[in-house]
Amino acid sequence: MGAKKGKSGGPLSRGAGAGDGDRPVGRRVLIVGGLAAAVGAAGLAREELSHLWWRLPGVEKPRVAGAVDFRGAQWVEASTANWRRADRPDDYTIDRVVVHVTQGSFASAVKVFQDPKHGAAAHYVVRRDGHVTQMIRELDVAFHAGNRSYNERSVGIEHEGFVDRPSSFTDAMYEASARLTAGICGRYGIPVDREHIVGHVEVPGTDHTDPGRYWDWDRYIRLVRRARTAAA
Repeated sequence: MGAKKGKSGGPLSRGAGAGDGDRPVGRRVLIVGGLAAAVGAAGLAREELSHLWWRLPGVEKPRVAGAVDFRGAQWVEASTANWRRADRPDDYTIDRVVVHVTQGSFASAVKVFQDPKHGAAAHYVVRRDGHVTQMIRELDVAFHAGNRSYNERSVGIEHEGFVDRPSSFTDAMYEASARLTAGICGRYGIPVDREHIVGHVEVPGTDHTDPGRYWDWDRYIRLVRRARTAAA
């Protein structure tokens, strides 16, 4: 989430992914195995159809309720209105990690991500003490970046705190987040560098400023590399 441009702080902001056209179009209803298919005037593009493969009877991969992608994370499910079901990386390549700052408390971030009216949520929320909560599976598309393409290609990590408060970014938070990002990079073969691990502010078209000038990118990338090397 983070502060919008021109603001140095404030409450948790709505719209991290709400305005990027990431919601399914209501008229685009596909019923496979039946005789009916209702589509918009332009119809479904071939690429979109390929991303609906999981709707086919008998081919949806099994999911375990409460399963997490990062060992030690606590599972708290985000509202289904704030993410889109997918089967990444089979249908969308994952090649980015997007770093966010909540502009509020850990508890408030979790609460708004559970709110269907919020319109946005990230895959993970990292607390000041290093606790990690996962709210959306990595294989699914979270509405977090404010850019549909980036939502489809990235994993979003929120960090408790405020962009204008250096004290928000604790040692425990950096360490836990670095381990989390190292794991994501390892799973999907993402290079550990600033081209592939980016701030919300660097997403094309965004109006947010997080993680802000107090986020220590040199330290963070160094910690991610160290964690990646240790895991390898």
